[in-house]
Amino acid sequence: MTSRRLYPDRPVIGVGAVIICDGRILLEKRGNEPGKGKWSVPGGIVELGESPEQAVVREVQEETGLRVRKPILIDVVNNLTMDETGKIKYDFVIIDYLVAVEGGDAKAASDAEELNWVPLNDVHNYSLTLSIQEFFRRNMEKLEKLSSYP
Repeated sequence: MTSRRLYPDRPVIGVGAVIICDGRILLEKRGNEPGKGKWSVPGGIVELGESPEQAVVREVQEETGLRVRKPILIDVVNNLTMDETGKIKYDFVIIDYLVAVEGGDAKAASDAEELNWVPLNDVHNYSLTLSIQEFFRRNMEKLEKLSSYP
């Protein structure tokens, strides 16, 4: 049985990639719902038979052109959206990983409308998805000590 994203019958598992360099994090402007036009980290849905770690590596390549490795679990965030009638419209469980960049040139592709390297202390100035707002609230202190580049 496949899970639908819109009005699902069970939560959908997603992944997010935290890519940090010199105190800046790579954010992408979402090209599709949920959160179309809002900023988040690159990521997407775990496909059938794929581990979350494999999914985050694949999604980063598809959306940014960057090759990454060594996913390290940072946090798990729930993203639940209700419609105006109170029905569950979206229900994502998002597993966020710090990833190490191996190479490639960051360029928006796939679901990403735009990419931007944002200083960590400026992320609050962006129109962020609710799930990434929660992620930053819980993890900003940890993020300031991390780097995705060797």
